[in-house]
Amino acid sequence: MSANAIHTLELPTHRVRYAAREGEDSRTPLMFLHGGVVDYRMWGPQFAEFPERSVYAPDARGHGGSSDAEEPYRLVDDVIELMDALELERVVPVGISMGGGTAVDLALEYPERVSGVIVSGTGTSEPEFHDSWAQQAFRDLADAERETDIEHWLSVFMRFTAGPHRSRSDMDPEVWTLVERMARDILAEHVRVGPDGAPIQPLRPTPVLNTWERLQDITVPVLALPGALDGPDHRSLGRRVADAVPVGEYAEVSNSGHYPNLENPESFNGEIKRFLARHGL
Repeated sequence: MSANAIHTLELPTHRVRYAAREGEDSRTPLMFLHGGVVDYRMWGPQFAEFPERSVYAPDARGHGGSSDAEEPYRLVDDVIELMDALELERVVPVGISMGGGTAVDLALEYPERVSGVIVSGTGTSEPEFHDSWAQQAFRDLADAERETDIEHWLSVFMRFTAGPHRSRSDMDPEVWTLVERMARDILAEHVRVGPDGAPIQPLRPTPVLNTWERLQDITVPVLALPGALDGPDHRSLGRRVADAVPVGEYAEVSNSGHYPNLENPESFNGEIKRFLARHGL
């Protein structure tokens, strides 16, 4: 992603940094939505792969170059605010993890603004975790937060990058390094510290509610596209979405965990292109 593709925009409610590239024709733009504790840089392997479309990749509030939240907000509303500022009538949102939940929220809250949805590493913005591996990881994250141990917290967070069956040594070192670098940058730039040296919890986004019950109302095509080596819950949540919507598809990206777009971009991009072509998007 070239430096001149990066923009900062002052919106009515916050400042947003986003990457953008103009497409060759007027097909529906793609809106890439990153996961939690990373930023737009995770979409590097996708940016040049869709030359016929305009593509956008914003930093969510509290991430990357976007501002921190000072008052209640919803991630889905932030995306719409950016779309309005850029005069984008409709997009196909492509989201991983936190961004995947926001992509589904767009179809639920603003159905007239999306033409299709691609979700990976989650189901909706109300994920439910039952697998013992995921439950233990979330408990360890909470412990690290209470201990204010950033290195411990990072080590637990990075478990999700590999998934339950791999470690750092099993992964492409460039992918591991990129995810860790993004997480470190966000912790350094967005975690505030109180007088006692303890981190101050950021204002978390207001959730969109009853997402699972409302999935049948999504009328646009939906593709759930997790990594085949991601955690069992992260994959089953995607399958649950694909089964619940009227037009749903499910495919797994081989040899990849929570970030299939980084670990196996050829397959990830190929599945997206085929999905878009099948549905005339």
